[in-house]
Amino acid sequence: MKDTEVFIEEKVEEIKSVDGKAVVGCSGGVDSTVSAVIASKALGDDLLGVYVDTGYMRKHETEKIDNILEEMGVNHEIIDAREEFYDAMEGVVDPEEKRKIIGNKFIEIFEREAEKFDADYLVQGTIAPDWIESGDENRDTIKSHHNVGGLPEQMGLDLIEPLQDLYKNEVREVARELGLSTAEKQPFPGPGLAIRVIGEATPERTEIVKEACHIVETEIEKAVENGEMDRPWQYFAVLLPVKTVGVQGDKRAYGHTVAVRAVESLDAMTASFSKIPLEVMDRISTKITNEMKDKVNRVVYDITNKPPGTIEWE
Repeated sequence: MKDTEVFIEEKVEEIKSVDGKAVVGCSGGVDSTVSAVIASKALGDDLLGVYVDTGYMRKHETEKIDNILEEMGVNHEIIDAREEFYDAMEGVVDPEEKRKIIGNKFIEIFEREAEKFDADYLVQGTIAPDWIESGDENRDTIKSHHNVGGLPEQMGLDLIEPLQDLYKNEVREVARELGLSTAEKQPFPGPGLAIRVIGEATPERTEIVKEACHIVETEIEKAVENGEMDRPWQYFAVLLPVKTVGVQGDKRAYGHTVAVRAVESLDAMTASFSKIPLEVMDRISTKITNEMKDKVNRVVYDITNKPPGTIEWE
């Protein structure tokens, strides 16, 4: 990538040439935040940031993102669409179908808000791995990213994607140049926790993985602060579609299984599993099974590299 300052200036000038207003999808991640800030520099009050609470966000994420956008001075609104997404995902278990439903639902909401704002453009934080993994006529689909392969065939908005040729490490360089607090934030998938619930992502099952992810993040971040380990590139929990026999007190229990995933990577195209200290894994497992003892009774650790696995399970 060329000099980050030059890159930002060029993208701002490109977006300034747009004739009309735009909305930008703000998830709070580094990609969408960088896109929002660059677009805001170009369009000012003619840009509206839209954060959609799908119900599949991390614990406390909506409040955090609202604060971040407020600090950045980006004109924005928070849309509570939890019931819409839960209804759309009822009975859905196929991961590609999940991504396409979520991508379509996002666009439906963005188009609705764009019409209110009288906007003709949608700014997205699409980066190179998104369209590479989503495939096209020349490439196989590894997994459809909601902002590429999950888009509807007919859209009422033209796309602006300032980061589409960058990889994650390059986006972080741009974020640092912009002075964004999200520069080092770990990646979070656009479809959110819906693809960390293997099988149907019901509200009840989503709450389990939301709490498990929160515990994994909290315990790993504590361990990093205490000097027990280096911070992984990405770390989270996955709810598996199986139940196993366990023991609670002196009684038989039948509970869910949670997998912990942590990886090292540079650009998300390849990754290796993190060698988390056993003491840290012990604390994570104990806390998950103690705090959700009526729901989860088994925790496993994923030691698969990419390839052959992907970073997310779906």
